[in-house]
Amino acid sequence: MSGQTPVGLHRALDALWRAPKGLAALSAVNHSVVGRRFILTAFIYFAIGGLLAMLIRAQLARPDNPFLGAEAYNQIFTMHGTVMMFLFAIPLIEGVALYLLPKIMGARDLAYPRLSAFGYWCYLFGGTIILVAMLAGVAPDGGWFMYTPLASATYTPGINADVWLLGVTFVEISAVCAAVEIVVTVLKVRTAGMALTRLPLMAWYLLVTAAMMLIAFPPLILGSVLLEIERAFNWPFFDPERGGAPLLWQHLFWLFGHPEVYIIFLPAAGAVSTLIPVFARTKIVGYAWIVAAIIALAFLSFGLWVHHMFTTGIPHLALAFFSAASMLVAVPTAVQIFAWIATLMRGRPQMSLPMLYLMGFFSVFILGGLTGVMLALVPFNWQAHDTHFVVAHLHYVLIGGFVFPMLAAAYYWLPLMTGRLPVFAVSRTAFWLIFLGFHGTFLIMHFTGLMGMPRRVFTYGASDGWDTMNLISSVGGFVMTAGFALFVIDLVLQTRFGRRFRRNPWGGTGLDWAMPTPAPSYNFAALPRVDDRDPLTVNARLGAEIASGKGYLAGAPRGQMETLCVDMVTGEPDHVLVLPQNDYTPFWMALSLAIFFVAFLLSVYWIAPLGLVLATVFGWRWLWSLGAKADPEPIEAAKGEWLPVHYAASSVPTLLGLKYFLAANAAFFGSLAFGFLFLWTTAPDWPPPDFLAANPVSLTGAVIGLAGLAGFAWAARRANARRLKRARVLHLAGSLVSTLIAGAGLAAIAVLDAPAPQTHAYAAVTMAILGYVLLHLILGLLFCAYALARIGAGYVSALRSADMRGTAIWQTYTAVTGLGGLALLVLAPWGMG
Repeated sequence: MSGQTPVGLHRALDALWRAPKGLAALSAVNHSVVGRRFILTAFIYFAIGGLLAMLIRAQLARPDNPFLGAEAYNQIFTMHGTVMMFLFAIPLIEGVALYLLPKIMGARDLAYPRLSAFGYWCYLFGGTIILVAMLAGVAPDGGWFMYTPLASATYTPGINADVWLLGVTFVEISAVCAAVEIVVTVLKVRTAGMALTRLPLMAWYLLVTAAMMLIAFPPLILGSVLLEIERAFNWPFFDPERGGAPLLWQHLFWLFGHPEVYIIFLPAAGAVSTLIPVFARTKIVGYAWIVAAIIALAFLSFGLWVHHMFTTGIPHLALAFFSAASMLVAVPTAVQIFAWIATLMRGRPQMSLPMLYLMGFFSVFILGGLTGVMLALVPFNWQAHDTHFVVAHLHYVLIGGFVFPMLAAAYYWLPLMTGRLPVFAVSRTAFWLIFLGFHGTFLIMHFTGLMGMPRRVFTYGASDGWDTMNLISSVGGFVMTAGFALFVIDLVLQTRFGRRFRRNPWGGTGLDWAMPTPAPSYNFAALPRVDDRDPLTVNARLGAEIASGKGYLAGAPRGQMETLCVDMVTGEPDHVLVLPQNDYTPFWMALSLAIFFVAFLLSVYWIAPLGLVLATVFGWRWLWSLGAKADPEPIEAAKGEWLPVHYAASSVPTLLGLKYFLAANAAFFGSLAFGFLFLWTTAPDWPPPDFLAANPVSLTGAVIGLAGLAGFAWAARRANARRLKRARVLHLAGSLVSTLIAGAGLAAIAVLDAPAPQTHAYAAVTMAILGYVLLHLILGLLFCAYALARIGAGYVSALRSADMRGTAIWQTYTAVTGLGGLALLVLAPWGMG
């Protein structure tokens, strides 16, 4: 326990953790600052998406309406879907997770604060590219799903589709970064005693969501990269006249798209699971069942993507399988709903403002789930596909399952940011306008869809009989928009004029309400030990004890930013994570990538590599700031309890993050292999006229090099652990030379032996696989050079071994994917006959 007063602890910690002002704010990496930036930016994009929706409803309010032409309407409805799905929903989840996770798990910050900041700048710059294109009149116009062949250069010759492909890919980099951040933070950066069985349900939801993002987003990134390469360099991945298949895009898109529905839903369900026990004044019913349902839902969500492709000519056996899977996914969802209902029945619910939005969620989401079961039935799906019935179902699920819970969460956690309570009269009026306007808009769409109105049409005839219903939907849309506008006004009123309070206005039982409000920059003056899922129920004075310095890492006696890392399962303290100070590097690195994406978008290809070189330089600088030049002494985290510093610990968070990045990378490579096999088995004009005929010398050199680079890297790691300083350098040099040999062999195959990638989809995918492996070999060279430089600068020892271990992990991944890619290319012609 610290000898300082609570005020003294606060001043010492705030001096270290508070965000800078003015232009220096660009360097801020504190999780509260970055989380708020994500949330605010996402809501700005939400407002833009809402305005676009009102333009759509104004156009469809009357038959033969001249308000918008076909070209403008296509851009607007494409931008509406793109903004809502990629610039609002996912980033809002990221922002909420980044802001809340340390607070609900008793930590001071996330595992990688600079990675979160980098992700935000990627999100902001990527979204800006898309919005600037809209203002310039060249917004994407092929639908938020960007189906081929409509999105190919033949039918969309301008840069409209390129804006979507490059802008969304830039934003998805942010999503992958956030996913790694969330997974590692939940698993490692918690307070003492918080075992997995004591993890707040919100943390479980966010953990599973982030794990899904690591697997679901790479197929979309791959599809976007392949389509952009096809448009820019005429490689025919999706061109059926040269062995490609438009359906490959649909498979890659919906491998992302359907899990994304649950990626959006699960964090909102986490908010429901958090809020209901608080306002029912009881513990959640079925904690273990809910956790099992979350995990089951995540697994099942990856087996449903063909649900969106029932009318594309899928074999009947596959239709039956995916139809059954689409209905089966309702089971884990129902488990959660019944647990929530049971909690309400066991407790004494208080109909406060957040609870009002949760009641709206129940009524809307359950209706959306029922129409989802209807669409899972193949005969009905064939009739309702591409009608307004599907539009209505989508909005009932996404607005009911995401927006209503997130509005409840906003009212619940906003006092944590502002220290003020809402102005209730305005809040309730906003709710009823949103609720009634929503049903007025989308309930009617079910009937217009059943009457045959197709989606994605900019007008219709007066004789179709849809005019009255469309007018009602449009009026309902404007009423709902008025409700959202009032919601924004209410937030402003709460921030400026809301009633102040000391702490915990709702009677919450988690660690997020054990801190002062508004939450300080460092969250906790000391990190508590918890022995229950609801620590404030066990000890109502926990907040005061934390403020007085009772717990781990009280104050800032060493003048550095510290938090605990724990054992993944038991939650027992493992080591002390020393966090970085504010840093401009994430901003400059994201800006370097923006140069690459904008140059590619404008077809100034000679500038694009400059962006990558700059990003590499800033990435090197980022990593170089890690670690120390001497083995650190253990830190007394609590009285009599000494813990190592993270860069001298056995489970370094940096390496864990690398492994999860490689998991996403493996999903990318697996999607590429899937595309190769899909084209081979289903696309027209296969087998191709020319196969890869690899020179035996080049192939042998590539195989030997790939095997050697991993072997030498692991030998260097073992030599470092045994303090064999000369041997570790020689083995690293061997890994570097092996990487060069493998790269030379693969480059020779690509240049001299592979057929021209413009001739056939087989040649294009072959070159894509070779390019993937070559890119990883280039990065492997950088890993080896970096490790050698760190050894020379004194950053590596037997104890400080993260650089050696990271290099071995990367080189092993490169060897496995490289040998697997070569085996696929060499053996596929033989295996496929």
